[in-house]
Amino acid sequence: MSGQSFGGRIALISALALIGTSLPASAEPRAVLELFTSQGCNSCPPADKLVGELSKDPAFIPLSLSIDYWDYLGWKDTLALSGHSNRQRAYARVRGDRDVFTPQMVVNGVAQARGNEKADIDRAIGQSRKNANVLSVPLTLAVVDGKLTVSAPAGKTGSERGEVWLCPMTRAVSVEIMRGENKGRTITYHNVVRRWIKLGEWQGAATTWTLPVADFKTGTVDHVAVIVQSGIASAPGPMYAAATIALP
Repeated sequence: MSGQSFGGRIALISALALIGTSLPASAEPRAVLELFTSQGCNSCPPADKLVGELSKDPAFIPLSLSIDYWDYLGWKDTLALSGHSNRQRAYARVRGDRDVFTPQMVVNGVAQARGNEKADIDRAIGQSRKNANVLSVPLTLAVVDGKLTVSAPAGKTGSERGEVWLCPMTRAVSVEIMRGENKGRTITYHNVVRRWIKLGEWQGAATTWTLPVADFKTGTVDHVAVIVQSGIASAPGPMYAAATIALP
């Protein structure tokens, strides 16, 4: 590396630090992978590990959604949200198969797979991509002056409709499990979703949403995912767009 290029990089980093700007994230991922997992499920650790591996590939946006319906077995999941259990059941109702289990992965909002089997996930990705609407809209995220800006262009037809959801996440959380099927194990969970915040509706036209980072950057939250999904929360459909960005 030449001295001139190194100096240029230092200048760029210094400038960004001075104006409090995070470089924009504009991504066209191949798949959003929602893993429904539980600390009380002894089949889940391989799936949790796989999410960590997939999170290193920019082609994927894996999300760890811990559920609470196994808590009665003797260990209360420390990362679980009841809303995640509701979301998993909503997907099953939309598919019509009532298939709810852990570790279950929902791909792009339209296909399901066993979350601990890479071949099954690949199959579900291929199945989901047959839907022309899946991830058909490029989404841009940027953090500038303490605010997150989400920008979506117009859809292909202009008649698309969807909800825009912000998911604050923690990149990695290690949990020592004291009881239940995973007793004595310390498991690391990746891209752990902490909340779901509805930014608004996307009506198929070019739209921008802005939100102060302080409104959602709490605790160990260090990055976010934003998804634009057809349907409604109680009946989610194919995902039109998705992107992630690290928080400064």
